[in-house]
Amino acid sequence: MNKFTINDSTMHYVDQGEGPVLLMGHSYLWDHAMWAPQIEVLSQKYRCIVPDLWAHGASDAAPAQTVTLQDYAQDLLALMDHLEIDTFSIIGLSVGGMWGADLVALAPQRVTSLVLMDTFVGFEPEVTHAKYFGMLDAITAAQSVPAPILDAVVPLFFANNAENDSPELVAHFREHLSSLTGQRAVDVATIGRKVFGRRDAFDDLETFTLPTLIMVGAEDKPRTPLESQLMHDTIKGSSYFVIPKAGHISNLEQPELVTEKIEHFLDRVYA
Repeated sequence: MNKFTINDSTMHYVDQGEGPVLLMGHSYLWDHAMWAPQIEVLSQKYRCIVPDLWAHGASDAAPAQTVTLQDYAQDLLALMDHLEIDTFSIIGLSVGGMWGADLVALAPQRVTSLVLMDTFVGFEPEVTHAKYFGMLDAITAAQSVPAPILDAVVPLFFANNAENDSPELVAHFREHLSSLTGQRAVDVATIGRKVFGRRDAFDDLETFTLPTLIMVGAEDKPRTPLESQLMHDTIKGSSYFVIPKAGHISNLEQPELVTEKIEHFLDRVYA
């Protein structure tokens, strides 16, 4: 993996392939490896830059200056400047889509196209905001992910039958969350507050004119198809697709279908 240091914190990222640049953002509580099936295919035609979010994967905790997701978008713009990349497309799932929209708003002339997956750029609804902040406070206090929270959180990420259809995927994720301890657990919870305390970016969406593909798992629990439909209705000319038999991590539950949809979209963008 490659390293980039900004404000005394080091971000790790994958840089694979050659061609037009794709900046890819993973989900909260995951890391760059979440995109492995897509990188394998897309890197044959594109240069895939896939950072680990602050406090995720190999990246350090967020620098003190990175208070919001807009600040994180600035960090990634600094990474693009460091790599001397002028224009790029963004493929973002969950928090990757949230900061992706912020980055488009910050530098619209630099973003060629946008894929928003299993995400929502409006305010976190009041009920889930309270629930998630309660969980984050419990994780911070315990400096780990307590068993009841594990039991509540793990199923949120997958389709209804995931325990039968993708048992290894579910078990791997549970194991990863169980391994978060000490300061790392605290740092991950800190990022969670930035995610679930995000601003409402819908006014920005109304100004977007770039090619945009919005996709969502039919069984996504935290980020429902209704939320994706709202974004689709707001971004003029956007495409919208519901991924069958998929939950929040739709790109891993239906990897071939998701990769195919992204490829077709990018083929049109870069034709």
